[in-house]
Amino acid sequence: MQLNVIKWERLWWSISSLIILAGLIGMVISYSTFKAPLRPGLDFIGGTRLQLQLACAVEKTCDQPIDTGEVRNILVAQDLAGSTIQVLEGNILSIRTKTLDVDQRTQLQQELNDKIGPFDPETIQIDTVGPTIGKELFESGILALLVSFFGIIVYLSIRFKFDYAFFAIVALFHDVLVTAGIFAILGLVGGVEIDSLFLVSLLTIVGFSVNDTVVIYDRIRENFEGSPDLSINQVIDISVNETLTRSINTSLTTILPLIAIFLFGGETLKYFALALIIGFIAGAYSSIFIASTLLAWWRNRQELAKN
Repeated sequence: MQLNVIKWERLWWSISSLIILAGLIGMVISYSTFKAPLRPGLDFIGGTRLQLQLACAVEKTCDQPIDTGEVRNILVAQDLAGSTIQVLEGNILSIRTKTLDVDQRTQLQQELNDKIGPFDPETIQIDTVGPTIGKELFESGILALLVSFFGIIVYLSIRFKFDYAFFAIVALFHDVLVTAGIFAILGLVGGVEIDSLFLVSLLTIVGFSVNDTVVIYDRIRENFEGSPDLSINQVIDISVNETLTRSINTSLTTILPLIAIFLFGGETLKYFALALIIGFIAGAYSSIFIASTLLAWWRNRQELAKN
């Protein structure tokens, strides 16, 4: 298979622009709804999360799913009207509220047991995070992301010319924006929240994406030095095709285990795996179709300016 990435460069840019634009719109709507560009989870805003499973589900005798309206009425009666309710698999109830003390939790559990349950006591999970810890987690995650961006800029500027480094960073922003944008939309339409694992996934995506871009840039630099008579467009098309098989194989062997984790890894790892899947696909795409074509576009502009 031979790709002519330069010929269709505007198509690649349009696809990326549309996906990023949709994500940015999702972030704006999310900000107006949750006061954050992505729907924040317990890790970042603090509070208490209770997860309970109906006893009949353990015995496989449930004949109807949990009614969220009924749960909402109980929460309103407990002065917890702003809480978030999620029903998983029809019989697992996840509630996120403001921070509750032991008495308040016990009272809420008792009400749920009386009116919705009974719930299996062995499946009850309770997490409580204070708002200060949540804020510190968020700030530490953002700082780690910024430091990683800075380190990559320094590394690429030393290893390649500055324009290589600049467009590699553009590709990294592309991958982060695509992943964050899709999660902003998922937060609006599917109630998906981000937690500290989401920031870990962004850091992992940044590392994976730049690795793929460096491989393609290395080949571009080698082909430039070995064939100085070729145009930048020819060099980039040849270089992308020479590394295409490696890029596809590396991405597939990385993504397939992540799909298995998404499907069978449980609720805790499900969206962490999904973020990595989205980010790795975006990373492979941007390395091949965005970073290389933008470099060609920039070098051609420089040539035109000289003439």
